[in-house]
Amino acid sequence: MTTSLSVELAPAGEAWKASFLAALHHMTAARVLEEKLASLYRAGGRIVGGVYLGKGQEAFSVALGLQLSKGRDIFAGLIRDQAGKLAFGEPMLDATRTYLGSALGPMRGRDGNIHRGRPKEGLPAMISHLGSMVSVVAGMLMSRRLQGRLGDAVGGTAIGDGGTSTGAFHEGLNLAAVEKLPLVVAVANNQYAYSTPNNRQFACANLVDRAKGYGVEGYEVDGKDLLACLQVFQHAITRARAGHGPQMVVGSLLRLGGHGEHDDASYIPDTVKHSEHGRDCLQLAEECALERGWATMTELAALRESSQKEVDRALAQTSREPSPDPYKESWRALATSALVDEEK
Repeated sequence: MTTSLSVELAPAGEAWKASFLAALHHMTAARVLEEKLASLYRAGGRIVGGVYLGKGQEAFSVALGLQLSKGRDIFAGLIRDQAGKLAFGEPMLDATRTYLGSALGPMRGRDGNIHRGRPKEGLPAMISHLGSMVSVVAGMLMSRRLQGRLGDAVGGTAIGDGGTSTGAFHEGLNLAAVEKLPLVVAVANNQYAYSTPNNRQFACANLVDRAKGYGVEGYEVDGKDLLACLQVFQHAITRARAGHGPQMVVGSLLRLGGHGEHDDASYIPDTVKHSEHGRDCLQLAEECALERGWATMTELAALRESSQKEVDRALAQTSREPSPDPYKESWRALATSALVDEEK
């Protein structure tokens, strides 16, 4: 069954205040962190590899990560899901240590940017091949079920619009649907698969239509609207946790930058950049908080200042840490290390 969930903002009221402000905190922290990482990348010398930013997608990402439970659930974000990872409970140090190549990072300094994870804590390391994380999370859920320890856990993963055309996406979603796995797939429709616009990617009217083909419940949401995203993902997670099988949430938005910092996004027309899709979700969330009386201008300024201090502390600590020593490295595959030994 495909469902188009109607989101009513007004009834949300005070009940959503705490969740909204917690999400806003993580969105702000992610934005400040990524602005700093981008400046380090452009300055050269500190970051090897690409830098990929979630600017414009934070509301959609954080709404999933915040409402999953670390220690019980699984969250597998992609390159634009820093906000969601922080909300799920990933330490900011994991990000700075990975980007700056600290030997104390979760990848021991081997990876240059975003392929980090803590599988035994429900944070599998990201695979760049689009669609693969749908299969990975479906497999983790199946593994737990076969071992009799799935309980009421939910696995959440994210993908872009372009990734929904890959074989891995279809295979993973089909398996999850047949097995009725408690999987929530967040599809961030940022209008471009790298530089390929929607009208050259798929022929269906809306990506949520694809859910119906798999017998999966699907929902559409304005991916820039934090409150709406929180509501839709709460509904989807609740449905998955209650045994209703996979859920797919499609959020419409626009990434506010290139595919990575190496990409100037000149292929995105100004008409698209200045369309409704191009509005900044963080700015919209701040405006919403002010309008509802959930925060003042002073409190928002303090939030950004505290986030800046948090980022500065993480970078300062990371800068004092050792780089990988090839003579002390075991060179064993990370996939067979203690990172996953406890994911049984």
